Amino acid sequence: MQIHRVVRDLVTTKRLGTLQAKKLKVLVDAKGELDVAVDPIGCKPGDYVISIGYSAARIAAGDPRVTTDLTIGGIIDHWSEEEWRK
Repeated sequence: MQIHRVVRDLVTTKRLGTLQAKKLKVLVDAKGELDVAVDPIGCKPGDYVISIGYSAARIAAGDPRVTTDLTIGGIIDHWSEEEWRK
């Protein structure tokens, strides 16, 4: 698991069937690198989140057939930019 910050929603015009009903978010890590994650919990931009990667991401998305390697697993209630950059 990693800590990311939600940057924005990601809107696509066409998707694979297993991703049709899934919300997607653009995330940034502490190094400034961007990623895309499935969002089964409804995050908003600016939220700090725990992200789940690899094969566990498909299970966390609610369906092991979902073609993802990154899923948001939870919103962090109390976190600051200073803690994140350490």
